[in-house]
Amino acid sequence: MSIGATTELNRRARSPLWRSAGLRLAVVYAALFALSALALVLFLWWATAGLLDRQVEAAIRADAQGLSEQWQGGGLPALQSTIEDRLAENVDDDAIYLLVNGSLQPLAGNLAHWPALVTEPNQSYELRIERAGIVSMARVRRFDLPDGDRLLIGRDVEQRRPLRTLLTSALLWSLLLLLVLGTVGGLVMQRLFRRMIANVSVTAVAIAQGDLSRRVRVSGLGDEFDRLAEVINDMLDRIARLMDGVRQVSNSIAHDLRTPIARARARLEDAGMHATGTAELHAAVERAVMDLDRVTAVFDALLRIAEIEAGARRSAFAKLDAALLVADLAELYTAVAEENGTTLALAAPVPLPVNGDRELIQQALANLLDNAIKFSPPGGMIRLTATLQGDVVTIMVSDQGPGIPAADRGRATERFFRGEAARQTPGSGLGLALVEAVAQLHGGSLRLEDAEPGLRAVLTLPCMPP
Repeated sequence: MSIGATTELNRRARSPLWRSAGLRLAVVYAALFALSALALVLFLWWATAGLLDRQVEAAIRADAQGLSEQWQGGGLPALQSTIEDRLAENVDDDAIYLLVNGSLQPLAGNLAHWPALVTEPNQSYELRIERAGIVSMARVRRFDLPDGDRLLIGRDVEQRRPLRTLLTSALLWSLLLLLVLGTVGGLVMQRLFRRMIANVSVTAVAIAQGDLSRRVRVSGLGDEFDRLAEVINDMLDRIARLMDGVRQVSNSIAHDLRTPIARARARLEDAGMHATGTAELHAAVERAVMDLDRVTAVFDALLRIAEIEAGARRSAFAKLDAALLVADLAELYTAVAEENGTTLALAAPVPLPVNGDRELIQQALANLLDNAIKFSPPGGMIRLTATLQGDVVTIMVSDQGPGIPAADRGRATERFFRGEAARQTPGSGLGLALVEAVAQLHGGSLRLEDAEPGLRAVLTLPCMPP
């Protein structure tokens, strides 16, 4: 790793903790884990320790219902008798009853006096009571009778308290353990996250320092980070190809334009020094202008390709009939083909509706026809066909020339690329690059195939539903 990349990583490592995405991820993970653990502990407490309280409350309410029925059926004597019977039958010795009159004098039950803390009816109280000389914890409820008497019903919970305390303590310790585990898990998540991000960061810093060969390491696990790494690597591969293309284009521009510019300069310089008359001077200027026009044409083609690739021409899209456009071009180029000793044959059924820029499609087909006429031998046949295949309009231009070797077809659409057979012919090597740019702008494609003999250029465009 370069010194600059290391410095950049160190600077980021010293950034405030609250700006760390890994720390935020760890905090969120720990918080979610803690909330889940708390919900689990509360549920377990409700299902265990809370169950004991609910059982006591259910027993008190059942006693109250039974005693109420006895009081309604036989009045106060029946209620007193029932209380005494239930105390006698209470095997667990945990039942608590106390019936008092309006002056709080005991009438029945196993408590010596009314608890001072029990002041509200139908409300649960947990307090210490003395029963048969023994002080214990009890849960009780007060019920008021219509004639001013009061009834206290409860259960001794002294023996259940250790169990409830044990369950509560166990659940609290479990909650503490879960919180610790959540914190440790959050820190582990932070380390894993930082390790994954560091992998990307190191590569990004290296790329920023000019090392375009660096790629994000793929672990091979096939997880989301691996897929992210593959996407980033694909992007970096494309950037590297684009950079190579820019270098090649720059070299090609310097190579292809140096000759006409140098020729124009030499002609003008020679005319200025040796021209004997106005006619010779005008002739030299015209030849120089022709050379400079060639340079201008190359730059115009480059700008047009850049404009097409940027999608700036989509606003001019409209519905058009590709068959009529092909027929118009065939009528125009038939005479040109005849002048070069070749024949142009057309096959284009109508209609072939497409959505696109008429001028760009026409320019692309004109480039293909120019190439076919340029490379066709005298007496050769050029075929221009347009057909509908499913939902795609296919336009083919085939000739009987030397064609393009299979090894060069993949690079034939690169800017300024010219194969061995084309080096001695006029041209800038931008024609097929423009055709491919037009095809991609319209959502189509350009294929170059062997016509045996010759070359077949296949331009496909999406068909527009009628």
